[in-house]
Amino acid sequence: MNATPSFADAVGRIAAASTFADLVDDARGQTAGHAYRMLVKVVHPDVAPAGRCADATTALARLSDLWAGRDGRALTTRRATYRVSGVVASGDIAELYAVDGDAALLKLPRRPGDNDLMRAEAAALGRLAADGEPRFRAYAPRLIESFTHEDHAKARRTATIVERQNGFVSLADVRRAYPGGIDPRDAAWIWRRLLTGLGWAHRAGVVHGAVLPEHVLVHPAEHGVVLVDWCYSVSPGTPVPALVAKHRGAYPPEVTAGRPATAATDIFMATGLMLRLIQNPPAALRRFAAGCSYDAPRMRPQDAWSLLEELDELLENLYGPRRFRPFAMPA
Repeated sequence: MNATPSFADAVGRIAAASTFADLVDDARGQTAGHAYRMLVKVVHPDVAPAGRCADATTALARLSDLWAGRDGRALTTRRATYRVSGVVASGDIAELYAVDGDAALLKLPRRPGDNDLMRAEAAALGRLAADGEPRFRAYAPRLIESFTHEDHAKARRTATIVERQNGFVSLADVRRAYPGGIDPRDAAWIWRRLLTGLGWAHRAGVVHGAVLPEHVLVHPAEHGVVLVDWCYSVSPGTPVPALVAKHRGAYPPEVTAGRPATAATDIFMATGLMLRLIQNPPAALRRFAAGCSYDAPRMRPQDAWSLLEELDELLENLYGPRRFRPFAMPA
C-alpha cells in the first residue's frame, strides 16, 4: 500500500482491518509509521470529499484505535498505566480492547457522539457497585475506571476500563451454536439468574434498557450469568436514550415510543429473549411468558424477584426439584 489510496479505498480498508498490521504493505517494505501517516492524510475530515465528513471522522477514529493497539502500547490515565492490546470484540457503539492480558477490557466508543451512553454505563456500574450486596456483584462487570480519551485527531471520547469476563459467551453465541434452540431445562438456570441480576439492578434504581442476546453473558460450565453493556441504562421513569437498531422488534412499546422505562421494560425484554432461546417451549412456559409481554407496562409483572418465585414454582411443576444439568457449547 505504498501508493496513496483513494479516500473510499482507505475508508474501506480501515473498516475491514482487525489490527493495524492489516493496513501495512510489508511486501513493499512499508513501515507501520509510514502507513499510519499516509492514511491519516487521506481520511482526515479536513480533506474529506464533499458529504463524507462523517465517514472520515469514523475512519480516523478507528485508525487511531488500531494504531494505539498495534503492539500492546501503554495507556496512562490519572489512576494507572494499562497495557492495551488489539480489538477482542466490537459492541453496538464501541470497540473492546484487551488490557493487561486477560485482566480487563478497554471500551472505547467509535463516535464521540456516543459519549453520553458511555457515561450512562459508568454511572450505572458505579451505582451497582455501591449497592453493598456482594452476593450480587457477579451479575455485572466491575468498573475499574472511566476517563476521557483524546486521539490523534483531537477527538475526545469517554472510555472505560472494565473487568473482563473470562470463560463467558453471549446468548447470541449460544443461539448460533444451537440454531434450533436449547432444552428448556438448560434455559431454566439462565432465566433464573437473569431475573436475579435484573432484580438486583432494579432494587439499586437501575433499568438496564437493552436486555438483548449480545448483552447477556453466560458461563456454560459454572452456570454464571453477567449482564453487560449498561450504556442504555436509565433510572426508572426515564426513557431509554437509544435502541440497537437490529433488535428493534425485541423492545416493548414504551421504548420505541420514547416513553418512560421501568422494571417492567427489562422483564418484557428478558422474557422474549429467553422464549426465543428455547426449543419448543412447553405450553405452561408460553403462558408464563405471555403474562410478561403485554403492551401496557402496568399489566406486566413489576418485580423481577417476585417473578422468579413464580418461575421456580412453574419449573418445579414441569420438571421436579432443581438439579444441576451440565451445559456445554459445541467445540
